[in-house]
Amino acid sequence: MGVLNCTEDSFYEASRTAHYPAICKRIDDLISSGVDIIDIGGKSTKPGSMDIAAAVEIERISDAIKYLVNQKSRIWSSIDTTNAEVAQYAIDNGIDIVNDVSGGNMDLQMIPTVAKLGVPFICTHMQGTPTTMQDNPQYDNVTEDLVRFFKEKIETCQRAGINDIILDPGFGFGKTLEHNYALVRQLDKIVALGHPVLAGFSRKSMIYKLLNITPDEALNGTTVLNTVALMKGASLLRVHDAREAIETVTIIQQFKKA
Repeated sequence: MGVLNCTEDSFYEASRTAHYPAICKRIDDLISSGVDIIDIGGKSTKPGSMDIAAAVEIERISDAIKYLVNQKSRIWSSIDTTNAEVAQYAIDNGIDIVNDVSGGNMDLQMIPTVAKLGVPFICTHMQGTPTTMQDNPQYDNVTEDLVRFFKEKIETCQRAGINDIILDPGFGFGKTLEHNYALVRQLDKIVALGHPVLAGFSRKSMIYKLLNITPDEALNGTTVLNTVALMKGASLLRVHDAREAIETVTIIQQFKKA
């Protein structure tokens, strides 16, 4: 899954593609690199970021959606949003998947909306909201707490009529450095719930703060964590750097069947 940030304020400066020429080039580059899914977002969810109106979010993503769905090389796409109105707009205009970093908690109409639309749902765990999530996050046992959260969410989604559910542990979303690495180490417990698991480490603070570097320097660390996640059973990687992630997937697939 390649990231397309239609914003001016993503935490990773090189991924900001708020203007139409940059959006088109990014989509072309992701398609030519061979990604399976392009994830379009119009709102930053970095720690401390503020919510924005649905109308602003829709305005930011509309050109990207239009350009993407008109490509001859039609690939899967997802909308990265916590707002049911934005999800409805995106799916109505050709997007395939809803990716909600709040797992439906920030907009209680999200799960019913996704069920009505009949599309896959990426259900992410986040403690709090992007504005507050890194204000002293705490867990009894982070992995067991997430397993319990996902069991409840799977039941809620299935009861609503959502058939295709992808689980995202939400690395960096309301978790300390220690929480994040405990989840990586025990990712197989989330995989064991029986739904595809998405891992999103790309250039995040769990890498660059640990290594005392910047997001610009965090590609190598991203590749290391992507490798571990694939070995632990993750099915999807959400990345800024598509070529490197695809090479990682190819090598791990060969390793597993060798």
